[in-house]
Amino acid sequence: EDGIRDPLWSRGLGDVYKRQSVANNVSKSNRNWIRGYTIAGFFLFITYQFLLPWDGLPSGIYQTVNQWMPPSAVNESLVYVIMALGLNIVVGYAGLLDLGYVAFWAIGGYCAGWFMSEFFYFLNIHFFGSVPAGTPGIHINFWMVLIIGGFVCALFGVLIGAPTLRLKSDYLALVTLGFGEIIPQVFFNGENFFGFNISNGTKGIVVVDPIPAGFKNLGPFDAGWKLLLFLFLTAVMVFISLRLRRGRLGRAWLAVREDELAASMMGVPLMRTKLAAYAVGAFAGGLGGVAFATHVNGVYAERFNFAISIFLLAMVVLGGMGNVWGVILGAFVLSWINGNGLSAFGRVYNDTFGTKVDFTSFTFLLFGVVLILMMLYKREGLIPESRMKLLMHEGELDDADSDGKKQKAGK
Repeated sequence: EDGIRDPLWSRGLGDVYKRQSVANNVSKSNRNWIRGYTIAGFFLFITYQFLLPWDGLPSGIYQTVNQWMPPSAVNESLVYVIMALGLNIVVGYAGLLDLGYVAFWAIGGYCAGWFMSEFFYFLNIHFFGSVPAGTPGIHINFWMVLIIGGFVCALFGVLIGAPTLRLKSDYLALVTLGFGEIIPQVFFNGENFFGFNISNGTKGIVVVDPIPAGFKNLGPFDAGWKLLLFLFLTAVMVFISLRLRRGRLGRAWLAVREDELAASMMGVPLMRTKLAAYAVGAFAGGLGGVAFATHVNGVYAERFNFAISIFLLAMVVLGGMGNVWGVILGAFVLSWINGNGLSAFGRVYNDTFGTKVDFTSFTFLLFGVVLILMMLYKREGLIPESRMKLLMHEGELDDADSDGKKQKAGK
């Protein structure tokens, strides 16, 4: 009873209950988001695969859906979501500014090109592939190539991070920017890489093997089934992100993000923790690269430019750094606007007013204006993480507390 009456003990007990209540609310919110994601994904799959007649000339509601949200645009947006979730682990969880994330996307894509095509025509390696046994080249099962691409990118993430993660802030961003420029250029000029052709240069690797889905191989026109596959890969990344966030490693990342010096004094191994963030983020980049190669049915070096890294970073910032569901929303919205939404709006606008305005040429202007407005009025993102929101508004809360104390003192 004496302990219960002790104000310090009572205050500590209240903090424990408060943290437990917050954890329960977060868990309930995650369950609600998971249910919503499952329902939305199931609805999209049923609609695109069974309800819309893509084999003919759509009319009415079908034409509207095909104009504003065709299945290819949704599939590409989901690939961007996978990539943004990986970048969120590096930037949103661990607080490490990465401006070269496109490098992992390129490595994952070329893993698909190497192990799922006729690129190495002088070899004849088949391992549960989706093409006839006599086809030249390396043909490994898509699901295994996903794992291979993920782990190859994770290895490169560790190799890139090991010599650079001793740097901080702007210096780390500049070094990652350098790697993000070097690796795509290696593939762009890889037709003669020390006498070997590793990428086919600007011509790219044109055709990759179809995805074996158990009952058939998914070709370039099986958009509905590919949608289901990309929804599944996105769900895997969501599961990984949420589990890591609540685990010991996730708490170490948050500690490093908020105060690196304090985290090291509390026993957090900084180098190992940062390398883990780079490895997990790079693994997601490998998954996205393999998925994107199957989406466009090839690997093309010009697709892996620096603007993609900035685009992905804008998705994380817009959605809300550290919040999985916010990043999904930001990635889906920005990728859809960039891939199909702005051009569809331009067609409707030009047909209505008889103009010839090229709205797609204003893409980066639009993104720049949106980011400026976000930084001015909602820095924490559309769906912010609670800790990040408090951190962003810490100064405002301190000012409010000081004003309250002054008012009390005046009274």
